[in-house]
Amino acid sequence: MLWAAANPIPRLRGPWRHNISTLKSRPLAELSGSLGDLGTLLPLMTALVITNSISLPSTLLFTGAANILTGIAFGIPLPVQPMKAIAAVAIARKFTLEENAAAGLVVAGLVGVFSVTGLINWANRVTPIPVVKGIQVGAGLSLCLSAGTKMLSPLSWTGPLWSDNLLWALAAAVLLLFTFAFPRMPYALIVFTIGLVLSILAPNHDDDSSIIHNSGIPIVHPSGSDFLKATTTASLGQLPLTLLNSVIAASALASDLLPSPPYPAAPTVTELGVSVAAINLIGCWFGAMPACHGSGGLAGQFRFGARSGSSIIFLGTIKFILGLIAFSASSTIVGVLSNIPKSLLGVLVIAAGVELAKVGESVNTDARDLRVLDDGDESWDGKRTKELGESEKKERWMVMLVTVATLLTFKNDAVGFITGLVWHWGFKVAKRVEESRDRQAGRPFWRRAEHGREESRGLLVAQEESDTVA
Repeated sequence: MLWAAANPIPRLRGPWRHNISTLKSRPLAELSGSLGDLGTLLPLMTALVITNSISLPSTLLFTGAANILTGIAFGIPLPVQPMKAIAAVAIARKFTLEENAAAGLVVAGLVGVFSVTGLINWANRVTPIPVVKGIQVGAGLSLCLSAGTKMLSPLSWTGPLWSDNLLWALAAAVLLLFTFAFPRMPYALIVFTIGLVLSILAPNHDDDSSIIHNSGIPIVHPSGSDFLKATTTASLGQLPLTLLNSVIAASALASDLLPSPPYPAAPTVTELGVSVAAINLIGCWFGAMPACHGSGGLAGQFRFGARSGSSIIFLGTIKFILGLIAFSASSTIVGVLSNIPKSLLGVLVIAAGVELAKVGESVNTDARDLRVLDDGDESWDGKRTKELGESEKKERWMVMLVTVATLLTFKNDAVGFITGLVWHWGFKVAKRVEESRDRQAGRPFWRRAEHGREESRGLLVAQEESDTVA
């Protein structure tokens, strides 16, 4: 976001034209797509407000502004969503405003340092694509599992409410099937509208929205103990999730789903890292929810129709307006949003998760590291790709699956990432050993050591000749 603002005219002209033309040609689809990430946003945001870990007006105003600026800067439906690991800890431990802000500030500061020093760009270059794909597939399946266990499993066919049960989930799933035959159907818009109506008609009298204390824009001053507690309990768990899923995987997914041309150039990992840092280094001081970008939100918004930044500009505008209203009506807004049926939100989240997991399909076909560019071309023509042998295909597929399996088993992106790297380099080392054995095959054992010494002498002579020429 701020990275793009450093040289705004050339960087913003293309995305802005794309936003305008896309909104004119498919307004309902953009409107529907803007709601594709609400299944993740609403439950976490409302829970954080009820535990008084964030300020609702600050969160809506600052994340709304971030949505608008992100849509203008990048021209794609890049989400602004909660930092999930921090949110989970904050809800469980009932973090104060200061502790929650400290957690977001620590992550933002580290991500900012990694971005401006180029470390995150280096990490993106050296990370094998099958590992990145594994992170994306794992994140998608995690969304599906989370929706199933936390949103749909507690429901019965007729309960707990007439407005929120498995019958509504089944109806939403059946309607989702129709989107394959009618891809322009504004599915998320229809489902969210139904959910909003049900929330108003069947209010939940057991909610805790009446105990909200933070209904303004506070200025937060975390203490040293706040930073220590937040870092050890929340920030360290969030950092790898942000770097891997919100920056590296999100940049890769933007390139896969929205290739340039015809879409604007996908944001680089450095741009995304600086954007995440800026959002939190500003908003967290005022009690806003720690937020980041994310591949899951991008997949959800894409799945339900968003193809430009106009979708999240619309969403950001609505959030900003609600933020102004929240100064005097925080409890009402939280009551309505938290009462939207989980049966409907769960289907939205599952659809987003499946859309994200689908990107693993291209690991051996048109993944970024397999694309062949013609001389002088800056963009891929969508046709030429590197041919892989059967053994290499199996290795790439296995690296991706191992990354997914360990990510899901330990519920930790960092564990999946490290395991995927180990598996990838394990294949590389095994191949080198096998090639070395093949070269030695057919020689008597007393000649193999001599051959190795001859090769070493040859390398030394070549190095001496090179030094002489230099």
